[in-house]
Amino acid sequence: MNDDAMNLRARHKQATREAISHAALRLAIDQGPHGLALVRVQDIASAAGVSPRTYNNYFSSREEAICSFQADQSRRAGQALAARPADEPLDRAIIAAMLELYTDPEPDRAGLRMIMSTPELEGEALKAFTMAEGPLAEAIAARAGMDPERDLFPAVTAAAVAGAIRVAGRRWLASGSAASFADVVRDALACVVPPAPAPRSRS
Repeated sequence: MNDDAMNLRARHKQATREAISHAALRLAIDQGPHGLALVRVQDIASAAGVSPRTYNNYFSSREEAICSFQADQSRRAGQALAARPADEPLDRAIIAAMLELYTDPEPDRAGLRMIMSTPELEGEALKAFTMAEGPLAEAIAARAGMDPERDLFPAVTAAAVAGAIRVAGRRWLASGSAASFADVVRDALACVVPPAPAPRSRS
């Protein structure tokens, strides 16, 4: 299989994954506050235009399907930071990378509220955000000239970033203000993202 065919297949799989996820979330929202328990696999598959078998090939639960967008974002966190200009200060690079990754486009309020107000979904979303920590820590270590296995700074900063984004989501939903999600995320990240310390001596 040539590269073009492989890329086309990957895009098709991602589009199918996103269609299933979107259908699952919209059905849960439509059912009301306890909508997750009322959504069946058959309903999700029908709304997404796929068979139940195809659904099961992509996801093992409704929670995983609904939170797949957050999981996909988190898997790209390290790449997003690595793509920033090499001469950009670390704190600015992290904030810019996370803003682009998590706020473009701005989350759907109803969808985010459903995820954060349903314990099963909130737990799945927490797992999704945790996926960002390892790749992000490696990217932070690379930019800061550190060893991710020895230095605490990359892992601690990555965990703090993931936590700040979760807190920003809750604050954005609860505030009722006209502030954009990007503004809230930027303020939250500014609380936890310090400039990189000098690399430790390897002696």
